[in-house]
Amino acid sequence: MTLDIRKFPIEGPLLITPKRFSDARGFFSETYSAKSLAEVGITLTFVQDNHSLSSERGTVRGLHFQAPPKAQAKLVRVTRGRIFDVFVDIRKNSPTYGRHDVTELSAENWHQLLIPTGFAHGFCTLEPATEVLYKATDYYAPEAEAGVRWNDPALGIVWPQFAGANLSAKDRELPTFTQLDSPFVLGF
Repeated sequence: MTLDIRKFPIEGPLLITPKRFSDARGFFSETYSAKSLAEVGITLTFVQDNHSLSSERGTVRGLHFQAPPKAQAKLVRVTRGRIFDVFVDIRKNSPTYGRHDVTELSAENWHQLLIPTGFAHGFCTLEPATEVLYKATDYYAPEAEAGVRWNDPALGIVWPQFAGANLSAKDRELPTFTQLDSPFVLGF
């Protein structure tokens, strides 16, 4: 598996692009290999795959995380459509605590986003009928799920103008960043 890896200004998350081999039939890509990731220092064990379909453009999912001891690192990719993907550093003693970064993931660009534990994560669909798949390092645990309000002005995220056109009731009720008592500390 040939990987192109890009770091972000916030330490931890990585943009990973697996190689695609194309010919007249279409393409082939090895989208996940524990061995190839280990060769570049990524030794996470993924235990669950999740797949979402968002019917409408402007659907926001997030900003979510699971608290320890059920914290999840995620490897996110898009198989149809495009998303505006956001992660926020919620590790209390991190020099980038409260900062965010964004990237676009799409079926076309073939990027994957690795989000370690200690980050809130969310996305906005840029096209209708967008499908997102992600691997997680722990199982879904409703008692550990938490989040931060996606459009909290304190975070300064500049979402696409149509973001939030479709939002779950649960995501509307998430606390603001200033209300968050983060369970994460850098290095643990």
